[in-house]
Parts: sequence; C-alpha cells; structure tokens
Amino acid sequence: MNIQHSVHQSDYPARYWHWRDDGRLQCDLCPRDCRLHDNQRGACFVRQRLGQQMVLTTYGRSSGFCIDPIEKKPLNHFYPGSSVLSFGTAGCNLVCKFCQNWDISKAHDMDRLMDQASPKAIAQAAAQNGCKSVAFTYNDPVIFAEYAMDVADACHARGIQTVAVTAGYMHDQARRDFYAKMDAANVDLKAFTDDFYFRFTGSHLQPVLDTLRYLAHETQVWFEITTLLIPGHNDSDEELTAMCRWLVAELGAEVPLHFSAFHPDYKMPDVPATPLATLVRARQIARQAGLHHVYTGNVHHVEGDTTFCPACQSPLIVRDWYQINAYRLDASGHCPDCGALLAGRFDAHVGHFGRQRIPIHLGDTG
Repeated sequence: MNIQHSVHQSDYPARYWHWRDDGRLQCDLCPRDCRLHDNQRGACFVRQRLGQQMVLTTYGRSSGFCIDPIEKKPLNHFYPGSSVLSFGTAGCNLVCKFCQNWDISKAHDMDRLMDQASPKAIAQAAAQNGCKSVAFTYNDPVIFAEYAMDVADACHARGIQTVAVTAGYMHDQARRDFYAKMDAANVDLKAFTDDFYFRFTGSHLQPVLDTLRYLAHETQVWFEITTLLIPGHNDSDEELTAMCRWLVAELGAEVPLHFSAFHPDYKMPDVPATPLATLVRARQIARQAGLHHVYTGNVHHVEGDTTFCPACQSPLIVRDWYQINAYRLDASGHCPDCGALLAGRFDAHVGHFGRQRIPIHLGDTG
C-alpha cells in the first residue's frame, strides 16, 4: 500500500525548555535535564538547540509505517483483534544495553527517516486502512512528543484512537500534556530496582513509577505494563514478588502485566534467551501476588496469551500468538458465565486482524 503526501518539516519548534543563568538551554521534557550550548543535541539526539530555541529534528519524519495487530503492542484489553497503524522516528532518551529495537532507537542517522507524513496524512492513512488506532512505537514517543500529540489530535478528529508504547521516562508537565492526548499506553517497566535502571538503561526507576501512578489515578488512559525478563538480571523471585505487590497496591489488581522474553541483542549478546519456564514462573508469582491478568510474550504459550475472567476463571479471549481463536465477552466486556466485568476497552464485535503485518509507505511527492 502506498499513500502519497507531501510534507517538508524541519527545525520544528519544541516545547519544554528554559534558559539557565549560565546561558545554556535546559530541556525539561524528561529527567535527563540536558543542558545545551548552541547546536548541541540532547541525549535523545533528536532535540537540538538552534540559536535561541530548541527544535525537534524528527517532526514529520518516520523510520517506517506498518499495520499490526493491537496485541503486538502489547495491548490485550484494548479493542482485541483490531488493527493499529504503527510508526516511530529515531533516537531515544534511554540507553538500554538490551534494546530490542536498537537499530531505530539508537540511530543517529537522520537519513534513515525516509517516510515523511503530516499528522493529517497519518490519520488519513489509518482511516483508509480500517485501523482502530495509531500507535507511537518502535522508539519512545516521549522524545517526539510534539509530533505525537499533533498526530493524536488529527486522529481524534477522525474518531481514531491513539496508543503510546513507552518507557514512561518524562517530567510531570510534559507527562500531563502528552497523556491528555492518548487513549491507551503500554509502559515498559524494565525492572524494579534503581540499580538495574542506572546500570542498564542510564536512567532511574522513580520517574517511571510516577508515570504509572499518574496514569492509574489521574487519567482515563487504558494502560498495560510490559517487563522484559533478562536471565540473571531482573528475574529473581524476590524482585518479581516486590514488583507485583507494588503494582497491586499502587495501581490495582486489574492492570494487565506482560512478561516478555529477552533475546540476545545489542550490547548483551552473551546473555542467553529467556526460557519459557522463567516466564511461566514469573506469571505464577504475579498471580499469587494478586494480579488478575498476567501474560507471556515473545514465546508460544497459549495459556499465557489467554484472558481469563477475574471472578470465575473462565477463558474469555483465547489467543494463539496474535490470532484470536475464541471470544466470549458481550459488547460491554462482561463474562457470559458469571457476569463479571472485564477491565479494558471493548467493542460490540471483536476484530479479526490476526497475525498480519502490513508495511505501508506514506511517500513524499515533493
């Protein structure tokens, strides 16, 4: 599929910064607080000081567009079976040694951003392709917040939902502005110790926990959580128990948690892939801690893909990878056996997009 649209956008004025007494410009988007001289870029590489302002260098430019199943984000309680138009840009505000999308998130080559599209063009592409939502993903949308928020406005004008796939590492004001535009999110909770965050991502745990609390208590955004389990680093029984107890206490038992399998990549090629047994054990720990909806990802595990009723434990949505094989909810998300309401966002009819992955191109005619 090819949708042509011309857009030339460079040096887009960025928000979230202030002047320091020493003449440097400080970025206020995320807790890195990058302090920039003229022409310097922040740690994310895409926010740059040019003269007397900060600009977003990737506005209107993407590393690619693809139509995916919503379960791939992963979101299992947000219009199951629907399709989502996914895209990202380049760069990241974390430096994860285990990054699974490092070729995009660590990219410092703007020439790789071949697809150009305005917010209206992206919303139009989603509508024309029957997508229920648009996802900001592949790299963290926090760093291209202005672009993502403008796309969200264009999508909402067409009745299309928006999804942020993010590490949740941002300051409070930007967080409030950003999530006011989002309908759903998957937040990557990378571990439950600050030591892990500092050594393996160059960041800190607390701002991520602040984001999760904010989403749970101050927004209507539907959100789910993903933790990539890395053997020997963040998968101990003690850490998983502490994390899951915190999630139940602070966010509630209904928040879905996805344990995802690591595969050797980027700066951790010698760490073995996560065995299925580790994910199954983590799922058991999480359920014992009181979480109702715990999933396994990046592995073939039908039980770990299936959504169960939190009250009577009947299987309500049976999945095989991203294919929905059984769907037993009514239009408002109630269990047909006991009447319990399943937390999430549901339509009268389940989607059947399945395991497809359809790349599309939003080309530049100019």
